[in-house]
Amino acid sequence: MSSREFILAELQQVKVPQMPMPAIDIEPNNEDLAGQYKELLAKVGGTLIEAGSLAEVQAYLDGKIADNEQVLSLVAGTEGNRKLDASPYTMENVDLALVPARIGVAENGAVYVNSADTGHRVTPFIAQNLAAVLKRSDIVANMHEAVKNVEFQSGQLGSFIAGPSKTADIEQALVIGAHGACSMTVFLID
Repeated sequence: MSSREFILAELQQVKVPQMPMPAIDIEPNNEDLAGQYKELLAKVGGTLIEAGSLAEVQAYLDGKIADNEQVLSLVAGTEGNRKLDASPYTMENVDLALVPARIGVAENGAVYVNSADTGHRVTPFIAQNLAAVLKRSDIVANMHEAVKNVEFQSGQLGSFIAGPSKTADIEQALVIGAHGACSMTVFLID
């Protein structure tokens, strides 16, 4: 018997008593969820734009296209000048990716994005800048409320993304865009 097999056999003999999951009874703060979301998104380095309609989002995208940027839009009703590549390995020059957000979390400024909506798992992370469209009605108070609404199928990737990529572990200096998008904009629509 190998040491690996021995260890696994020993572990199978250990009887751990069944314990119920702890009850989480945190009362969500549902006052002005959009205001809370905007404040926390700003704290994590993101920008919120309250858009009256997708036409305003399209006008923003048109401005980026006029500036000669490569814009990938995966939100129905909007259009960029870049199509989703068949391979994620050729998307490194996407300047802005616009993706649909399924949930917004007021307590931390995050959006929940699912790979079923982004074409490739890497899309929100490989683009130089990330933008998301979030419905005001899809904002929840906290992560406890958010995970109740998360749905995905086997093989999909779901991610909570809060602001642009950032790290401060190198000489304790904050670096934005070290391993993902350099900026994050959330369009809040009704």
